[in-house]
Amino acid sequence: MRWAVGKIDNLGTLKFAEDTIGVLALGLQTLPSVCWIPLALLWLEQTEGAMLFVVIMETVWSVVIATDTGVRTIPPIFARAARTMGSRPLHRWVHVILPASLPYLISGMKQGWAFAWRSLMAAEIYVTILTGFGLGHLLHYGRELNAMDQVIGIMLVIVVIGLLTDKILFSPWERFLHRRWGTGRT
Repeated sequence: MRWAVGKIDNLGTLKFAEDTIGVLALGLQTLPSVCWIPLALLWLEQTEGAMLFVVIMETVWSVVIATDTGVRTIPPIFARAARTMGSRPLHRWVHVILPASLPYLISGMKQGWAFAWRSLMAAEIYVTILTGFGLGHLLHYGRELNAMDQVIGIMLVIVVIGLLTDKILFSPWERFLHRRWGTGRT
């Protein structure tokens, strides 16, 4: 069946959306976070909003791509079985497609967080914030002062925060979802 906006596949996704939003998301994800900083500074000046803009623009696209991948890799038999049992499109999305794509969504969030963390450090180096110092500022000032011990120390703190976030926040979610959907190792 042909629609004006695109062809609907077995899972109820629009081919038009995949061809436009998917390509846009992939293109924008490849753009390094430092490329967003001049736009953020012109638009939002040197504020926390500029840093937040850079972090969001670096993060959202990996989550969109992972969610799209999760939805497209769901076995079509899931949606067909739900449709056979009388499930309406919204019910299929909420109770079949979304739960089955959650492991991919969590992976996208994990990758998005890593991008956000890196872009925050880059934004802190370039965007002056009058409310205090962040790790990016300390890293920048360590370089300015030729304090190699400060630079290496801040780099280690950044790595430790990244590892702790993965172990405390994302790993339990991933283990639970893989056990729930039978895709993980036991």
